[in-house]
Amino acid sequence: MTRLREWQLARRTLAVGGRTLIMGVLNVTPDSFSDGGQFYGLERAVAHAEEMLYEGADIIDVGGESTRPGGASVTTEVELRRILPVVEGVLAQLPDALISVDTTKAEVARAALDAGAEIINDISALRFDERLADEAARYGAGLVLMHSRGTPATLHGLPPVADILPEVTESLRRSIELAEQRGVSRRSIAIDPGIGFGKSQAQNLELLARLDKLAAEFAEFALLVGTSRKSFIGRLLDDAPVEARLHGTMATVAAAILGGANIVRVHDVRAAVETARVADAIRRVTNDE
Repeated sequence: MTRLREWQLARRTLAVGGRTLIMGVLNVTPDSFSDGGQFYGLERAVAHAEEMLYEGADIIDVGGESTRPGGASVTTEVELRRILPVVEGVLAQLPDALISVDTTKAEVARAALDAGAEIINDISALRFDERLADEAARYGAGLVLMHSRGTPATLHGLPPVADILPEVTESLRRSIELAEQRGVSRRSIAIDPGIGFGKSQAQNLELLARLDKLAAEFAEFALLVGTSRKSFIGRLLDDAPVEARLHGTMATVAAAILGGANIVRVHDVRAAVETARVADAIRRVTNDE
């Protein structure tokens, strides 16, 4: 039977282990791989956040720096100019909205938490800026630690490691230990295997197929999985472009949930909500047997 537990955030706790939580992606960059700057602009960004919440998103994940292959890094000042007005704008309209900020910079994390965000989503799992954990600890915020390798400029071009599951497991263990050393409560930590970040096509599929192993290894932590519209799905679908990867994405969402994911990070919220509802029903039957 699935064990319910709580993920401690800055101003609330979320129950995880029951219904799958939906994290809606809100990229406020001009060069995102998935939406091509579609929501680059305050009014459009806030409106899209409201739409995703209406469709059933539990969390809105705001990102101000693209992590796509070949994406350009930005300064702290640029990232703040992109993110803060959106966080403030969404919370002005919907004060109870749960906002996550996708950043690797401590200064951005601090400002976003000051503005009302409650989760920091770090694709480097503290490798780029350990001080980010200090900010999460100070605010009691949720902290997502995602496995990746290399630097922002190289992480998508690195050759894959020989055995991906032990690599992800050991790397996440080190990141969790570091976060705790800097004051982050274990109850505030979530983990993400980093599908698509420094992994081969076969390794992305292996992580999804063996996600139950990772879920068991880190059973006390919320497990987040983000596969939405990623290139490995496009390759599986005869090089389908980003806009033609919806059904492939939902297949990976279902697989992730059945493998033990508690949170799925997606661009297409309505489809993910319906997919999760069915996958959750199947998982409940499986867990009760």
